[in-house]
Amino acid sequence: MLLGSQLRRLREARGITREAAGYSIRASESKISRMELGRVSFKTRDVEDLLTLYGITDEQERASLVSLAKEANVAGWWHSYSDVLPSWFPTYVGLEGAASLLRAYEVQFVHGLLQTEEYARAVVRRGMKSASDADVERRVALRLERQKYLLAENAPEFHVVLDEAALRRPYGDRAVMRGQLQHLIDVSERPNVRLQVVPFSMGGHSGESGAFTILSFPESDLSDVVYLEQLTSALYLDKPEDVAQYEKALKELQHDSPGPAESRDLLRGLLQLS
Repeated sequence: MLLGSQLRRLREARGITREAAGYSIRASESKISRMELGRVSFKTRDVEDLLTLYGITDEQERASLVSLAKEANVAGWWHSYSDVLPSWFPTYVGLEGAASLLRAYEVQFVHGLLQTEEYARAVVRRGMKSASDADVERRVALRLERQKYLLAENAPEFHVVLDEAALRRPYGDRAVMRGQLQHLIDVSERPNVRLQVVPFSMGGHSGESGAFTILSFPESDLSDVVYLEQLTSALYLDKPEDVAQYEKALKELQHDSPGPAESRDLLRGLLQLS
């Protein structure tokens, strides 16, 4: 997606149509569109020809973009789990790993990056009732592997708003839920994590459309992406007007909800009741 975004920027700066760009690499206009959206692999020769067409002659800039094309074709670690993942999810895992800021709202259950192993296993079993034990464990292993992002040296900022419904809906037994609540209290103390809870007492709020995640990237020319998961597919929105609506909804949720310290107190209260 990063390489595609940069190629689109270079093409538009030169006033070249997708059709003309496609002709230069013996491809269709739709192929250029898919390349610019990051939905196909990149041939080094095609990237070099496009850079020539776009007037990029600086050797350092060309080498950087060609190197990026080679990196884009390397399968991420999560592809080894493709046998137990829905077809749309590997794209999200890749984006999540590349993001410098993750902002999310969850209502059904605790966000995957914050789930304990036992809670994650209960969630997966509930959602995949016909899955084998081996497949369930692989899904749980992937979820735990993703969580390493939050502990890495270059960990992203993670701002998450959890609806109280996600904290009261039981997945697993009492011990599992107690462990999950304590884990949320602990992880909320991390400097890169901002956790807020929307209490039932708040009534209606701007998260009425359901769960969503906004991913932001360190590269200034790569637009934010909104991820919306559905029953049989997922949507990736990157149009500025779409992203702006979700950013507005999340900002209102953050503004109207108790702050991180007050939310920890709410979590402690739920822990005492559980």
